[in-house]
Amino acid sequence: MKQLFLTALIATLLAGPATAKEPAAQALEARAEEARAVIKRLALGLHTELKAAKAERGPGGAVKVCQKIAPQIAADLTEETGWQVRRTALKVRNPENRPRPQELRVLRDYAARAARGEALAGMETLRVDVLGGERGLHFMKAIPVQEACLACHGNALAPGVAEALGQAYPEDQAVGFAAGDLRGAFSLFKPLATTE
Repeated sequence: MKQLFLTALIATLLAGPATAKEPAAQALEARAEEARAVIKRLALGLHTELKAAKAERGPGGAVKVCQKIAPQIAADLTEETGWQVRRTALKVRNPENRPRPQELRVLRDYAARAARGEALAGMETLRVDVLGGERGLHFMKAIPVQEACLACHGNALAPGVAEALGQAYPEDQAVGFAAGDLRGAFSLFKPLATTE
């Protein structure tokens, strides 16, 4: 599916003989790999911080990690890599993470595909998009809910979590999930001028 999308994208964006398209497809795949590597670093950083916070202060302590440390990790990766790094979802905890129109379309597509039985773990999208008037590569990757996420995102929240969420995120929508549900997506954007 991923290769089919990349091939269609190349066919749409580039003119010329087939031999000219092969290097472009390889360049796009290289950018996708670059975005995946940034996501791995973000996910590992979040996991490490959440695990430490839960060990020290219980699940309620993890709320502060998501509120304070997660945005800092994303900002550091943005500065270091040139990819604008964020997370978004159909049901957000932090109002600043509300999906942009492009992200909303992708998230709805992921939800529909998951409802048809497709595995969330392999869902990702790479396309040329315009964000804030700037043309660039937009990479999104679905985030499935893991068992460990349920303490703060499930139907029965761990002790102390509801209170912490009420204080940190009074407009929280990101509860009621089950393991395997679509939690949201990583969303990375890199202006085309910096992708060459």
